[in-house]
Amino acid sequence: MRTIEQIRSKGLPLKGNDIDTDRIIPARFLKSVTFEGLGEHAFEDDIEDISKQGKTHPFREPKYKGAGILVSNRNFGCGSSREHAPQALLRFGIKAIIAESYSEIFFGNCVSIGIPCFTANHEIIEEILEWIEKNPSAEFSVCTKELKATLGEKSFALKLADGPRGQFLDGSWHARSVLLLNKEKIETLAKSLPY
Repeated sequence: MRTIEQIRSKGLPLKGNDIDTDRIIPARFLKSVTFEGLGEHAFEDDIEDISKQGKTHPFREPKYKGAGILVSNRNFGCGSSREHAPQALLRFGIKAIIAESYSEIFFGNCVSIGIPCFTANHEIIEEILEWIEKNPSAEFSVCTKELKATLGEKSFALKLADGPRGQFLDGSWHARSVLLLNKEKIETLAKSLPY
C-alpha cells in the first residue's frame, strides 16, 4: 500500500470561496466511461470566461505549469457530489489541496483517490497564496505526518482529521490495496458462507 507522508511541489493559487464541482469539471465532460482525459478540461468554462476578459486562469498560467499543490479559500468543492471533480484535479496533476474548508463529499472523494485536503485558517491561506504568487517557480511541501506546510524558511500549521490522516500514513486510503492485502481472509470467509 502506498503511504502519503509528504508532498513537495510548486503551488497553484486559486482564490475564491464556494468553488463548486460544476466549475471544477463542467457537466458535459461527465459522459466518459473512464476518468481519463478529464484533467485537460478542469475549469474549462472558467478558463474560457476569464480569457474573454483578457486574463489568464491560474490553471492555464504558464508560471504555474506543473504545480501539484492547489491552494484556495472557503467551501472548496461544494455543489454536486460528482467524483469527477477530484478525478479531474488528480489528472491535471494536483497531489494535495490546502483550503479553509471543503464540501464533505468532495473531501471524501479526494481521500479515496489519495489527495490530502488540508485546512488552515483564512490568515494562513492568504499568506500561502501570497507566497505562491511571489514565488511561482518555487516548490514547497505539505506533510501529513507533521501537519504543516513548509514554504522556504517558514512553516504553517495545517489541519487534517485523524481518520483520513491515518489512512494516508498507513496506506489504507487505497481501498483496493486493503482488499488485496486481505485476499486470503476474504476467500476463506467466502468459502465458509452457506450461499
